[in-house]
Amino acid sequence: MTGSETILIIEDDVDLLDGLSFSLAAEGYQVQAAATAREGLKLFRIQKYSCILLDCGLPDGNGFDLCAQMKKERDTPILMLTARDTEMDEIKALEIGVDDFMRKPFSLAVLKARLKKLARTGVPQMRLTSGDIAIDKNQCRVYKQGHEIKCSKIEYQLLLYFMENPGIVLSKEQILRTVWDSQSNYVDENTVPVNIRRLRAKLEDDSKNPRHLINVYGLGYIWKES
Repeated sequence: MTGSETILIIEDDVDLLDGLSFSLAAEGYQVQAAATAREGLKLFRIQKYSCILLDCGLPDGNGFDLCAQMKKERDTPILMLTARDTEMDEIKALEIGVDDFMRKPFSLAVLKARLKKLARTGVPQMRLTSGDIAIDKNQCRVYKQGHEIKCSKIEYQLLLYFMENPGIVLSKEQILRTVWDSQSNYVDENTVPVNIRRLRAKLEDDSKNPRHLINVYGLGYIWKES
């Protein structure tokens, strides 16, 4: 922790509010706290925060409305907490722009890990690195062991999609929808595997035994950072 990340906690449970404030301050965060939606919105408008920890139920309103208002004014990462074990809360939260969602009771260690990740997203990461592969997002360039690898526009966007979602199995349908459909391009069923092979040939030491871009039989592909 650099000490520069500031967290705003909006929670009406005083004991939980005090406990979270103490624990996060001990991690090196600068913490500000509010027990009502009105107070939280006031603080939000005064100062910029790395991340906001927002309770779903507040005495003078609800976290959903407050989140929607905050997202209209500034795109600060928000992690929402709820005491209700219902999928509808989670669906509604995601629809209004909540970046992460946890149900009470929760693991403090997991909460800290998620906050740390969200706080980092508040600063645009213009260079992605994974093992010996790096992407310069400012210049749309790809490097392997410091040497530039020439990629087509599609190959670059495909690699970027994988490197922004490491360790996650991405189906052919997800890849087509994200990389191709967004450009309204017509593609056939072989488009993804063909471009995967081209990327492997450029990025992998042994394209037949790839370390990064792995095929998950029957499911799709996964990017491994090793």
